[in-house]
Amino acid sequence: MKPSPLRLPLSQLVLAAACGLVSMAALSAAAQVAPDATEVAAYQGLHAAAHKGDLAKIEKLVAAKAELDTRDGNGRTPIHVATFAKQAGAIRALAKAGANINLLDKDRYDGVTIASVADDEETLRVLLALGASAKHITSRYDGTALIAAAHLGHEGVVKQLIAAGTPLDHVNNLHWTAVIESIVLGNGGPRHQETLRALIAAGANLQLSDRQGNTPRQLAKSRGYREMVQMLEQAGAR
Repeated sequence: MKPSPLRLPLSQLVLAAACGLVSMAALSAAAQVAPDATEVAAYQGLHAAAHKGDLAKIEKLVAAKAELDTRDGNGRTPIHVATFAKQAGAIRALAKAGANINLLDKDRYDGVTIASVADDEETLRVLLALGASAKHITSRYDGTALIAAAHLGHEGVVKQLIAAGTPLDHVNNLHWTAVIESIVLGNGGPRHQETLRALIAAGANLQLSDRQGNTPRQLAKSRGYREMVQMLEQAGAR
């Protein structure tokens, strides 16, 4: 039986994604772990209230001095759980009570990166407005929310992160930047084109190369992404 892509070793999974053999979503899913049904059913206290968006329960627990940053088995705080569940009201209530909105879970994801991978622009907007940082180094890839969003072609998220001051040229442990990931893990379509366009407009470095010395322009050209090649060349990329 053919193994599930999510069971492949990380290095093989990344290579398969770069070659188009597994989906971009599969690569992200392999790294980021949302609470499953069993975990959700077992939640109590603030984790349960955060998942349901039960503001009255959150208020009651806060008044009873519940631990705001308590962790589940995967290191998720109620803020993480509320972000996965797209419960913006719960995020606001927890932050107002003093919960830390910048903590990382066991897989090294914060709320900003969780919302960015989910293409959840509204929850991301709430987190950033509450003071969440767009600058954390996250995930097993030593990446950023921007790199994750660029990889997936979440152009609206990318624009929010840029406006929030995310590092444009961070290089992850695969030796890829957001610009490179928008190409090598993208499909060359409209959303990845718009992602690349936003990065170019923001002043991202277009000359940084991958581990093999390939520049973004060379990578786009090798994949036949003509629109990306054109915008890179117009911006002075070599």
